[in-house]
Amino acid sequence: MSKRFIVDKTFQRIDYNASELIKGEYDNCLFEDCVFANTNISDSAFSDCEFKNCDLSLVKLINTSFKDVRFTNCKLLGLHFNECNKFGFEIDFSSCLLNLSSFYKMNLKNLKFINCTLHEVDFTEANLSDLVLENCDLSGALFDNTILEKTDFRSSFSYAIDPEKNRIKKAKFSMSGVIGLLSKYDIVIE
Repeated sequence: MSKRFIVDKTFQRIDYNASELIKGEYDNCLFEDCVFANTNISDSAFSDCEFKNCDLSLVKLINTSFKDVRFTNCKLLGLHFNECNKFGFEIDFSSCLLNLSSFYKMNLKNLKFINCTLHEVDFTEANLSDLVLENCDLSGALFDNTILEKTDFRSSFSYAIDPEKNRIKKAKFSMSGVIGLLSKYDIVIE
């Protein structure tokens, strides 16, 4: 069965639990107020697409391709982005909820997370160099053997990063955020 090619189309208020998303290549499409929760969009490709106000929680992403894709005000709980097609992976998030998601070993260099909640997100062994993390809540996020060179944490908060286990050269931190670099030492800072 060959994949369909869908271009310049808008999808609004569709519940993909009721009507399955057609496996295919989506180019320059807008998905707005759609529900994908607990569905399978594996082996699909999205290029120059935007998802607005969508729920993609627990979606299966095996070999899914995201190239220049934007998520705005979306719920993306428990996603395994590490299962996506890594070739050309380029994705930006604005005002999204990404708790319990995984970017294990992903190349996120130069991507943007703006006003996002990233509780317990796994960034283990990922490349986050030059990443923009603007006003993001990183409570419980995992950073282990992560490349954080030139990453901007200045407006983000609630992170705990071990400088001995991560590459943080030229990363940017606010004075109040430096506490997140010292948390492993269990010291009192007043």
